Amino acid sequence: MALPDTDVFVRLERFYDALPRPYARVEEFGGLVLFVREGDGWPYYARPRIGVETPSAADITAVRRRQRELGIPEAFEWVHETTPDLLAVARSAGLEVLLAPLLTLDPAALVPDLPVRDAVISVLDPAGTTYPADLAATRAVAQLGFGSPPNATPMEEVSAVAALSTETALITGVAGPTERDAAIEELHPDMVAGFRKRATDGAYHTAVVTSPSEGILATGALMRDGDVAEIAGVATLPTARGRGYASQLTATLARRALTDGVRLVFLSAGDDDVARLYTKVGFRRLGTACIAEPAATQI
Repeated sequence: MALPDTDVFVRLERFYDALPRPYARVEEFGGLVLFVREGDGWPYYARPRIGVETPSAADITAVRRRQRELGIPEAFEWVHETTPDLLAVARSAGLEVLLAPLLTLDPAALVPDLPVRDAVISVLDPAGTTYPADLAATRAVAQLGFGSPPNATPMEEVSAVAALSTETALITGVAGPTERDAAIEELHPDMVAGFRKRATDGAYHTAVVTSPSEGILATGALMRDGDVAEIAGVATLPTARGRGYASQLTATLARRALTDGVRLVFLSAGDDDVARLYTKVGFRRLGTACIAEPAATQI
């Protein structure tokens, strides 16, 4: 078996470390760094400090204590190939670890932009007059697609848990346009302004699948730092599943990244079956993203 491309893993570590910093307070606990979001938005996580070989169980315990003090999720993320010994340490510290396939885009294998059934795919224009309303609609789609609580925010910098966003990660049920419309809440102007700036700067793009009769049915995000970008938050209304929206939307975001000069595009999948869906779009398995939280049996 060929050895991993360590340069790619180094670039991924730099991306994971850099992406939250403009929007979070950073606290260090031994070999771990905890990102604490400043202001509204999806809560962040803790991950290994760059250059640290393996954080200790004591580091994990200290971070979990701090997360409980702050009232934020006890969430941890890392790439297994970069910090392989952390898996056993995390489990010994009482965490349950999801092993999510980590895939990178092979630009030569990227599928072309193809029409989708009864809808069109587009990237939201931050200068458009409907941008605030469209952004709010994408939040509602994500809430219904992921089964998130009503006060959840869109995945502007999603954790890897939120990145497990494909057809098989959607909630079951019959949520459709009616439920989506009921879930739409007007976004705070400051939040919209933040999205606008990031989109204008090329750091964040939102793609949508829109039906002329039903409105926005699927959404996804592209988050960029330098020449590396992650595709995440791909969600489809349960009533619109099975039409290929998630796959083609992912391809559209990947193509947008390449057009913008990104050289490394990656994503995480919920399991091997979901990963195979992404390989049909042009992604290739690289490694494993680890997402950890307290075991369900813990109080």
